[in-house]
Amino acid sequence: MKETKTRSLDTLIYELCQYGEGVGLVHPLDRAFVVNRLLSLFHANTYTQPSEPVEARPLVNILEDMTSEALARGLIAEDGVVFRDLFDTEIMGILTPMPSTVVSTFRQNYSSSPAYATDAFYHLALVSNYIREDRIRRDIKWVVPSAYGEIEISINLSKPEKDPKAIAAAKKAPQSGYPLCLLCHENEGFAGTLDKPARQNLRQIPLTITGEEWYLQYSPYVYYNEHCILLSAKHTPMSISRKSFEKELDFVEILPHYFVGQNADLPIVGGSILSHDHMQGGRHTFPMEKAPIAHSFTISGFEDIQAGIVKWPMSVIRLSSKNKERLVALADKILLAWRKYSDAELGILADTTEPHNTITPIARRRGELFELDLVLRNNRTSEEHPLGIFHPHECYHNIKKENIGLIEVMGLAILPSRLKGELAAMENAILAGVDFDEVPKIKKHRAWFLAFRDNYTFTKENTMQILREEVGRTFVGVLTDAGVYKDTPEGFAGFLRFIDFLNK
Repeated sequence: MKETKTRSLDTLIYELCQYGEGVGLVHPLDRAFVVNRLLSLFHANTYTQPSEPVEARPLVNILEDMTSEALARGLIAEDGVVFRDLFDTEIMGILTPMPSTVVSTFRQNYSSSPAYATDAFYHLALVSNYIREDRIRRDIKWVVPSAYGEIEISINLSKPEKDPKAIAAAKKAPQSGYPLCLLCHENEGFAGTLDKPARQNLRQIPLTITGEEWYLQYSPYVYYNEHCILLSAKHTPMSISRKSFEKELDFVEILPHYFVGQNADLPIVGGSILSHDHMQGGRHTFPMEKAPIAHSFTISGFEDIQAGIVKWPMSVIRLSSKNKERLVALADKILLAWRKYSDAELGILADTTEPHNTITPIARRRGELFELDLVLRNNRTSEEHPLGIFHPHECYHNIKKENIGLIEVMGLAILPSRLKGELAAMENAILAGVDFDEVPKIKKHRAWFLAFRDNYTFTKENTMQILREEVGRTFVGVLTDAGVYKDTPEGFAGFLRFIDFLNK
């Protein structure tokens, strides 16, 4: 077994500076300054550049050794992922250009083209380790054919789980209300705590959207290509209104190669953060965008707007026009009508003791056209479905029981990390002929498995592929549950009743 040579702090600093120069983070004129900042971080005061050549290594290996050095020097309290993340983010914050420099570069690049500006900004998020590519690569992804086109499935493994030591330490640490939430602008440069991630290498671009101050940043977890977040400069709650459509269309005019969408503004059908107004976008073509129009219609007074029902398991109205203002006016009409619309026959009640109807809106450019997809949502619960009538039903909870937010609405499943091990355990049990009831880890999947078991002959070569395809079919069922109008004759008739209501 080859012995791993321990590298000195001088060598590690040299390696990091070489990396920084190579990817454009460190200018040669700034090198001595960066070296001294790093020495200060490590409570060291001397530095000698290695005299022998040092072979280049991936950033993740350099940072792992640097955090081990910090641990040995007593600069990290415990050896755990949370503690190491806090320290290596501080390291990378030293290399990451100041916000004003990043903004200036973005604006200069934007004058060449919007895509050139975002390409460079996304590159910065990668090379500064704000997006941890080594973790993103752990995510498991596949596609499954369906009646609605190819559906995208992913098992999220990139978001680290807190270790018990970090959880215990966080409970003892003083609590702070700064920043107010993970989406506040004040996170830029924040050192982090045991329960709030470090963001010294986060950079944001100020954008004026509908006359208001917003910030563009990338998601550190990158659920899809160039997954970005637009966050309001103000800590105000999510709200879907006419302004929402104006903001989205403004954004796709500024960055026409990106789509943008918002989570609905009600619990159950909304996202995980409703306290801070934000949008999500990026450079990815989702399955829903590829879905065709199943039924075209016109709305009285808006004959100039192309409108149709999208062939999709959820209930989607697609609007297209070259005229942003007209598109906003029709979208607002649909939102206001949906807010008060009920169809008791299909379980759709607009209001009981609280409002239930809202919309998940998505905007994009399609050539010269502006396009809006309006996904009709209802968050009512019942005795039979206490988590939500239009929410994944209990028969699918072994695969997915969390809210169906913006990303999943568009056809990309974000499934929990537990499924990696559970799918492997199911494969082993199937090939060994073991009943799922005998394996505690997969007991909850027994009924799900029995529903399709007799449709296949399982072999060593095809079992995991079959399980993945069935997970995909289950996700289509989840989306169907979340749809207020089902893809059935009764559901279509109900959808047409709402269209008639719009024309009254």
